[in-house]
Amino acid sequence: MQRYFLEETESGKDDLAITGDDAKHIAKVMRQSVGDQLIAVVSGTVHLAEITEIATDVHIKLIRELEDRSELPKKVTIACGLPKGDKLELITQKATELGMSSLLPYSAERSIVKWDGAKSAKKIERLRKIAKEAAEQSHRSRIPTIQSVHTFKELLSAAKNYDAVIVAYEEEAKKNGGSRFAEILESLYDKDSILLVFGPEGGISEAEAAALKEAGAQFAALGPRILRTETAPLYALSAISYEFE
Repeated sequence: MQRYFLEETESGKDDLAITGDDAKHIAKVMRQSVGDQLIAVVSGTVHLAEITEIATDVHIKLIRELEDRSELPKKVTIACGLPKGDKLELITQKATELGMSSLLPYSAERSIVKWDGAKSAKKIERLRKIAKEAAEQSHRSRIPTIQSVHTFKELLSAAKNYDAVIVAYEEEAKKNGGSRFAEILESLYDKDSILLVFGPEGGISEAEAAALKEAGAQFAALGPRILRTETAPLYALSAISYEFE
């Protein structure tokens, strides 16, 4: 059954309206009609709903709340140094499927691409659309938050808001005796929010690593193999899912 996310402002109401592209999808693509049912997610709560009217908007009535266990027990934010091409789109889609709570793109020292104001706004809007579609497809009850592009300094400031900060940085992990990601996960059972930091294609610079270390971040090796920048976040989320779900 198709799933649709409604605006937070609709919370507390029983008769709701689905608008925009979602309304068109219901009427033109799914070809649903009055009396048909769908899944409506309002403020993170999942409901079985029935279509009561189809016009420009699709009007629905909530029938009953449904049990939902689709969200990770931990709130995981993925901080990615801006990668080349469409890699961030891939990360957004797959990380949403794997339970990511938020995506925090940042301009790293070794990021080759640069996002200016207009380009950044357009790309962020595209990532939000991808996250929404992936959340619907994977039957999430929350759409991950796609944050605006941060500078590295802003990333450091944001890191203070998390219970744990973990950096995927092979060289630093080796210096500290090769901290295994599994060992770090075992220490996170009493933590709620986790920030995972990944570099772009060239990795995290020594200066960035030093700053993150000073800020209290833990460093981890993600297994014995070197992972691509678009693979590493998916590996980490899969391990978190295995450990806590």
